[in-house]
Amino acid sequence: MTTHKIIVAIDGHSSCGKSTIARALAVRFGYVFIDSGAMYRAVTLFALRRNLISDGKVMREELISLLPEIKIEFIYNPASQKSDMYLNGENVEEEIRQLLVSQNVSPVATIAEVRQAMVQLQQEMGRKKGIVMDGRDIGTVVFPDAELKFFVTASAEIRAKRRFDELSAKGETVSFEEILENIQERDRIDSTRAASPLRKADDALVLDNSFMTQEEQLDWVIRRVEECLKFKV
Repeated sequence: MTTHKIIVAIDGHSSCGKSTIARALAVRFGYVFIDSGAMYRAVTLFALRRNLISDGKVMREELISLLPEIKIEFIYNPASQKSDMYLNGENVEEEIRQLLVSQNVSPVATIAEVRQAMVQLQQEMGRKKGIVMDGRDIGTVVFPDAELKFFVTASAEIRAKRRFDELSAKGETVSFEEILENIQERDRIDSTRAASPLRKADDALVLDNSFMTQEEQLDWVIRRVEECLKFKV
């Protein structure tokens, strides 16, 4: 395998399997996986714990003033063989995946100061390359010069079904309709926000995985990475 390292940026809609693809890709090539969405979820959890979100409305100025108090880290978990999200020294990997956080993360992520803080941290993480990062604005804002960019999408109904199955498997009581509504609202907010809206980078490869298995998706992406690495040598 070539020792040449690149940055792989994976953007796309919520619940389309970006993180699953990114994790598997990082393992395959020995890269570091950075879940940028988890970072915004951690900030959202912080805001919820501080009662800075009410009825979907974020106390913007209060949250901005408290950003210096938020310490976000990815720490490798040997048991799961992946990196867990830590918020101020606490493992919050499971808590940030709960529906309450999902319902409030988009309004938090629209705040320009929050995005600026997270983008700066993400760019620091990627300075040495050899990373796979997924999110909404990785290929357009965080790493516009990334050697390889993907834009992943699927229909809202299929994404809602996948999310419903995932949460149900964890024992959470949720309704499909509520999840679908949440995904559609997140799509709207992510695509129309003023700060770094979700959009496909001009040079991104599109992967519509609506009717693909995880294995088919990963094979498709791996082939593109191998082609890129071969070309870069």
